[in-house]
Amino acid sequence: MMLSFFDQFMSPVFLGVPLIALALTLPWALWPKPSTRWLNNRTLTLQSWFIGGFAKQLMTPLNPGGHKWAMLFTSLMLFLISLNMLGLLPYTFTPTTQLSLNMGLAVPLWLATVIIGMRNQPTAALGHLLPEGTPTLLIPVLIIIETISLFIRPLALGVRLTANLTAGHLLIQLIATAAFVLAALMPTVALLTAALLFLLTLLEVAVAMIQAYVFVLLLSLYLQENV
Repeated sequence: MMLSFFDQFMSPVFLGVPLIALALTLPWALWPKPSTRWLNNRTLTLQSWFIGGFAKQLMTPLNPGGHKWAMLFTSLMLFLISLNMLGLLPYTFTPTTQLSLNMGLAVPLWLATVIIGMRNQPTAALGHLLPEGTPTLLIPVLIIIETISLFIRPLALGVRLTANLTAGHLLIQLIATAAFVLAALMPTVALLTAALLFLLTLLEVAVAMIQAYVFVLLLSLYLQENV
């Protein structure tokens, strides 16, 4: 029996062994592997079309130096979509509701973009901290503000993904509980609540895909500033 609505976000443990490693590994086993044949089946064709379209849209604004990140960004996009979508199934666990996991993905990738900018074009990278034409009196204040905004980027990435998924899961569980309780008392209201739950589930599926895309898109924008 669930004692709290937040129990669904606890990392599952079986016989003392954390199962988050299994939750992180399983999505890769579900994606079909590309074949060497000229003609693929519909699933592989759709998958190749999706990956190619996403990589093209993401890499077009970047300079050629940033195209080396295409495979990393595409893999991260597929990984996050898989985790978010699988977490909507019953009796499953969503690893991306854990802030520690999201920060573990956001911080190293953000730091890599900053290091690339400082190595390849240090003048331009430091120039982002002070807009051109700033009055002399505002220079110290703007440098402090821009530095804080730079270091808050990975926190914003991790918190955005965690908060959106956590809020959606909580809302689904609240409405599902209400529909279950009202089934015996007010069947008509329970049916309306169940219809609302269905629509909310569709919305949460869209949110799961959009948040994965936003996470990778923001990383590509950070990379665009430093290549």
